[in-house]
Amino acid sequence: MRLLYGNALFEHVLPLLDAYTKEKKNTMNVKTRNLTLGALFSALAVVLLYIASVWPTGQLGLTAVASLFVAAAIIESGLSFGIYVYVVSSIIAFLLVPNRMTAFLFILFFGYYPILKSLIERKGHLVIQILLKLAVFNLSLTLIWILFHELFLGLIPFDLYPVFIYLIGNVVFLLYDYGFSKLVWLYDTEIAIKNRK
Repeated sequence: MRLLYGNALFEHVLPLLDAYTKEKKNTMNVKTRNLTLGALFSALAVVLLYIASVWPTGQLGLTAVASLFVAAAIIESGLSFGIYVYVVSSIIAFLLVPNRMTAFLFILFFGYYPILKSLIERKGHLVIQILLKLAVFNLSLTLIWILFHELFLGLIPFDLYPVFIYLIGNVVFLLYDYGFSKLVWLYDTEIAIKNRK
């Protein structure tokens, strides 16, 4: 009788233990995958930032492209891993990238913009999204202007500084945001690992 009871108990408990073990294994696999992708995306962003810092003509463009890795982390693993990639990339870029301006451009705008873009685009109305994005850009531009305005000296006449910088900056930003959205869509639909089976 005890043997039958023990076998029946064993037959019911074993599948539960097996299911629990598989669930734990899947959870560990997801965490390992997320950390690995986060580290990979951070490393790739830093490599692009390093190249941008030694190739001055491509500084803005490559810094903007480096922000795609933050967006890829959000697509693959969620917002928290996008923040992880931004923070890790920013710290490493600040420590390793020879041209600090490249690191600051990433830290002060390009790196966190995909995170805010993801949050802003969850809002319903397109006009509100555009206004919020422009507000983020103009706040970032103001901060960069306050910290690094000497970089702009000599490029344009003094009395046109703010007007020129903000007008041209907003137009370029809207083009950047549109292009960035298209690249994020392309990554999400064609490249993303999460979509592969």
